[in-house]
Amino acid sequence: MAHDDLDALLSEQISYYRARAPEYEAGALDLPGGDELDAALDAFRPTGDVLELACGPGIWTQQLLRFADRITAVDSSPEMLALAATRIEHDPRVSFAEADLFRWHPDRTYDIVFFGFWLSHVPPERFESFWSMLEGALNPNGRVFFADDAYITADEHIDGEAPTTIRRRLTDGSDFRAVKVPHTPAELQRRLTELGWEIQVHQTAGPFYWGAGSRA
Repeated sequence: MAHDDLDALLSEQISYYRARAPEYEAGALDLPGGDELDAALDAFRPTGDVLELACGPGIWTQQLLRFADRITAVDSSPEMLALAATRIEHDPRVSFAEADLFRWHPDRTYDIVFFGFWLSHVPPERFESFWSMLEGALNPNGRVFFADDAYITADEHIDGEAPTTIRRRLTDGSDFRAVKVPHTPAELQRRLTELGWEIQVHQTAGPFYWGAGSRA
């Protein structure tokens, strides 16, 4: 995809999540395997200083607080950040930052980098640069955990668009383009190994998957 076209798509994706904030939780996927993600995160134990990318309305932030000493939660949507702050009742261990994750770079390093349901919204053209940014965000012994899904409905496909570009529609009928890369665990793990990561990626009983690990 041409650079300008990709920038326009990613800008539209941000607009979508800003507009979707009030109805985000109502549209959550109620499918098998979600409990496996929770169990995997508990076993991973994201302790210490945590960076959460694309925190959304703070659903995962709440879970991270059971382990983390402090959390820096980043999202491109001020509407989502407002919901997250309310959800965690303005816990002083959490600081929020509004930023476009394709332009933002951390100014320090962290023990853990976590992102839930974000990796599939990273276009293939930005995959390597995204993981390069993560490398710079981690302490020498830092770890990564992510959770996501490969779920795409038939009406989300757009004729004539790249297979990783989908349409998402809000309850008011407005629609937006967004990125959705349907990774498979084996393909994703292989790609990360090629980039110098030692991350195991696991499929749940449903469409969800999760990965955990560190630099090789």
